[in-house]
Amino acid sequence: MPSGPGEPQIELTGVRKVFGDSIVAVAGADLTVDDGELFAILGPSGSGKTTVLRMIAGFEQPTGGTIKLGGVDVTALPARRRDVNTVFQEYALFPHMTVAQNVEYGMRVRGVPKGERRSRAAEALDMVRLADYGPRKPAQLSGGQRQRVALARALVGRPKVLLLDEPLGALDLKLREQMQVELKAIQREVGITFVIVTHDQDEALTLCDRLAVFNDGRIEQIGKARDVYENPVNRFVADFVGTSNVLDGDAAEALVGRRGLFAVRPERIAVLPTGATPTPGSRTVDATVAEVIYAGPTTRVAAVAQVGGQPGVTLTATVLNAAASLPEDLGHGTQITLAWADGAVHDLST
Repeated sequence: MPSGPGEPQIELTGVRKVFGDSIVAVAGADLTVDDGELFAILGPSGSGKTTVLRMIAGFEQPTGGTIKLGGVDVTALPARRRDVNTVFQEYALFPHMTVAQNVEYGMRVRGVPKGERRSRAAEALDMVRLADYGPRKPAQLSGGQRQRVALARALVGRPKVLLLDEPLGALDLKLREQMQVELKAIQREVGITFVIVTHDQDEALTLCDRLAVFNDGRIEQIGKARDVYENPVNRFVADFVGTSNVLDGDAAEALVGRRGLFAVRPERIAVLPTGATPTPGSRTVDATVAEVIYAGPTTRVAAVAQVGGQPGVTLTATVLNAAASLPEDLGHGTQITLAWADGAVHDLST
């Protein structure tokens, strides 16, 4: 029975992949992605994320465990027998074909009648906002337009699952941000399951309903994007998904009031002139500015705090320029006070 909205579309149970005799690429992944969900697999290079995508697609066979699509065990099925399409970073468009011919290609190979091919290709191109681009060649398109052609070609077959492997990695920042918005809108319109593999934390947080953080072949955390960002389960997630000031040992005892392992996000730290009165209940520490980086809407301040006579502890604060007034003379060597609320401290040791 096919899955419905909110039901599992992809189920990985104990999935392992070992290359050769000893290279463990994926170590026992348990993962469920619901029908119609936009899900991200996030991790650094070598974390196993792309291997997981290739096993879902059928390009790699798992060493152990099971893979189900729509409730059906497909672990042993080849890629051609899975209702899955994949979009790669390289797009893989045929340069000698028009846009329309590229989109029609898979249907032509499967023997779909010409009239139906053209109708479905036109529908797919309209879906990705390229209705008038059918006669053009790939060389006449921008990077973002080529990406959308690849997306149309993958969607025209009406798969149950669309896998996207670093789909925006080759685009410049402005175009990448634009395509993030468009991808989200297209996924909402077609309503099928999208799984995006990326190393870009901002991309994962912006695009996806939920995400899984991979590291060294293992899943570190699965959850809603906001929950993973605000409640990381360990030091790796706190450092990889966004940036964090991680405090332990004497620094934790001095700055948090107890020993353990803690994280404070830079945007939760206020930068004040020395001697300024912080919000009641805030924790404070005097520090010396090491670096100030202006980034348009925000300013990042790195400062060294002396804690209990120990070597300096570097803390980073990110200030929203429209909402805060930084000291006018802020620069290397400026004495400042850093302040944060107790609620900004996340305990990583529990």
